Amino acid sequence: MTASEAAKAQSARGPLAGIRVVEFAAVGPGPFCGMMLADMGAELIRIDRTVADWASSQDPEFDFVARGRRSVAVDLKKPGACALVLELLDTADALIEGYRPGVMESLGLGPEVCLARNPRLVYGRMTGWGQSGPLAPAAGHDLNYIALSGVLHAIGPGDRPPTVPLNLIGDYGGGGMMLAFGLVCALLEARSSGRGQVIDAAMTDGSALLGTSIYAMHAAGAWSTRRQSNLLDGSAHFYGCYACADGRFIALGSIEPQFHALLLQKLGVGDAREWQQFDARRWPEYRRRLEAIIATRTRDEWCRHLEGSDVCFAPVLDLEEAPYHGHNRARETFVEYGGHVQPAPAPRLSRTPGSIRRPAPQRGEHTVEILREAGLSETRIAELRAAGVIA
Repeated sequence: MTASEAAKAQSARGPLAGIRVVEFAAVGPGPFCGMMLADMGAELIRIDRTVADWASSQDPEFDFVARGRRSVAVDLKKPGACALVLELLDTADALIEGYRPGVMESLGLGPEVCLARNPRLVYGRMTGWGQSGPLAPAAGHDLNYIALSGVLHAIGPGDRPPTVPLNLIGDYGGGGMMLAFGLVCALLEARSSGRGQVIDAAMTDGSALLGTSIYAMHAAGAWSTRRQSNLLDGSAHFYGCYACADGRFIALGSIEPQFHALLLQKLGVGDAREWQQFDARRWPEYRRRLEAIIATRTRDEWCRHLEGSDVCFAPVLDLEEAPYHGHNRARETFVEYGGHVQPAPAPRLSRTPGSIRRPAPQRGEHTVEILREAGLSETRIAELRAAGVIA
């Protein structure tokens, strides 16, 4: 193989090629972290249950977040299961688990056991409340974690309860992405130290970190705890969504004075010098004026008038529209894989880009294949199957 051929081969494999991650099946942020790693070329081996439950019953054809893995089905409560998983971890660089604190220890697969056997292992733990603290043992979901971090309180209209912002802030931004970042940091450090470590990724911590700039503005006296009274929470007339004549919406983000002036010019509402842009007392008045103007045209008419300008404008697209917008199509922000359109790997690397390498697996689809690769004999595999350790 020539040098250029080798470079092309490495590019096709992704920047995390050669990294092996053992992932314990879960829902939400852990799988999202695994998807990010797999998209970038890491080898993901998912430890699934031998019997389906509600969390593992989704049709793999539509489980986009589970793309990029192979699956081995193991009953972790059977005698011999712990020893089998430890064998798989012997050649792993990282582990991902999303159980409540103490569960992995009760299975005999806690950090002390795993790192004693494989000192270079990076042990990633994904929870809502964290591995410590008075709430650590309690159940919860994304909404609970971002409520505790202070972020949820800031989202939504001022005269109603906070808005549920999907599960993007806790599960994915403050959870899965933070875990992926922590794992890559620890894997880089292990190259020089030769030692693994434990990543305690908590969605309360991660969502709080996502709110750093809001906390900074509050500390400076520039952000009120009163919802919908601040620059970025839907109060300002120049930063928010507006209804159009056809019932669809547009999003404006004309924060900078020059962009605000251009917005007013294009809307034909007069000289920007007559508008006190940052006088929050006048924001309700200004918003009413913009609402009346924007309601006179359809969303697509506003696109033709404003899109691509420095007004800071975008149409509010639904899930069926977004993949087919001209900008998203030009950048291939969405790809068709397995007969379905889904978000493409991100971010983009110029030399070793990410890619979708395999569809989501059926539960236990690769059990025998993976165990053979780990050096288990056919006799041993048959014995494990007979004992119910593997499916």
